[in-house]
Amino acid sequence: MREFFREHAWAVVVSVLLHGLLVGSLVLAALISAHRAPPSLQPLPIDAVVVDSQVLHAAATARDRAAEEAKAAAQTEAEAAAAEKAKAAEAAKAAEAAKAAEEAKAAEDAKAAEAADAVKRAAAEQQRLLDDHAAAAKAEAHAEAAKRTAEANAAAAKAAAAKQAAEAKQAAEAKIADAKRAADERARREREAELRKQLADEERRSAVESGPGRDIYIAKLRNKIQKAWTKPQSASVGLDCLVQVTQLPGGVVTNAQVTQCNGDAAARQSIENAVYKASPLPDPPDPALFERNFVLRFKPDE
Repeated sequence: MREFFREHAWAVVVSVLLHGLLVGSLVLAALISAHRAPPSLQPLPIDAVVVDSQVLHAAATARDRAAEEAKAAAQTEAEAAAAEKAKAAEAAKAAEAAKAAEEAKAAEDAKAAEAADAVKRAAAEQQRLLDDHAAAAKAEAHAEAAKRTAEANAAAAKAAAAKQAAEAKQAAEAKIADAKRAADERARREREAELRKQLADEERRSAVESGPGRDIYIAKLRNKIQKAWTKPQSASVGLDCLVQVTQLPGGVVTNAQVTQCNGDAAARQSIENAVYKASPLPDPPDPALFERNFVLRFKPDE
């Protein structure tokens, strides 16, 4: 209702004034009718109105009073509306102040809650850091223990491997020593056998060479080479040459070279050609007489 009067104050004032004027007019008409004198009987009617000055003054006074009352009522209504408006403004200010106070309190509460949350988060973070530090220390301790265990295991494994390697080395060295001793023994026996064989061959060779078999073998070699020799025209009488001969078992000649000779180059070449042409050379009557390399004296005039 107050809001209605606050919003339509001037319309209410105008309405009150109009109603006051209407009431004043009605009162004035009633007063005029009450003080009107009864008409007298005249032979001829006269169209006239007699108005008393007091009545007019009273009507004017009533009209002025009604207007003043209406004005006073309108002013009173306006003042009441202004008072209501002021009260409403004060109430609005009070509501705004209360709202601001509530908002300030809510902000303070929010700040306090935020501060409490910050403290709580800081405490939680500190606890987390402490837990992380403790976990890291525990993990570091476990890692250090694991490291020491691994180092101990590695040292033990290294010692075991070194021991095993030393034992294997000793065993290998023992085997090598045994094998070397066996090889040395085998070589010694082989050398002794070879030496005995050589001694026997030398004895046999000496016995064979001291017999007529060697001379017969050399005569066969010289005879076959001389038969294969083609005497060059430059060869003089009394040709005497030494020829180095290399042969394989079976008498196959692999090399022939004249080392000393009193003949010319043609004579030397003819002798070497004769040795190659006589290949294979005759076999010795005894294998002991076979020599891979030997020197033969070539004298075709004897």
